[in-house]
Amino acid sequence: MSLKDRIQDDMKTAMRAKDKQRLGAIRLILAAIKQREVDERIELSDVQTLVVLEKMIKQRRESLAQYQNAGREDLAAQESFEIEIIQAYLPMPLSEADLDALIAHAITTTGAQSVRDMGKVMALIKDQAQGQADMAVVSARVKAHFGG
Repeated sequence: MSLKDRIQDDMKTAMRAKDKQRLGAIRLILAAIKQREVDERIELSDVQTLVVLEKMIKQRRESLAQYQNAGREDLAAQESFEIEIIQAYLPMPLSEADLDALIAHAITTTGAQSVRDMGKVMALIKDQAQGQADMAVVSARVKAHFGG
């Protein structure tokens, strides 16, 4: 079962359970996926769907911080709930040791020698760690490995 199919099944379950808040969050996810499919005229794979979910989480974390700074706890609670729902569809995050091993493997596989080769390393890591690691953190670790 694809990730998109799983999300659609969860939407049906939420409809049957009359869980309006969960249903609303799932509909937002499906709308974002459908929007990307329409824009690019493609059927999203699981990896591409994970990219959409990660983008949604990033947007909601930024909104959450703004709502908390503005003292809007009602909106902050809604954003937190949506983040929780979206994260349920992401794979388990990589541990520190697994991430370090993945970085080391990518560096040896690409033959990277310096920060100038970072693009090759990041491209390989992104394919393998999509949805399991924050790419900004991975980028900082790879840069630190090269002493940059």
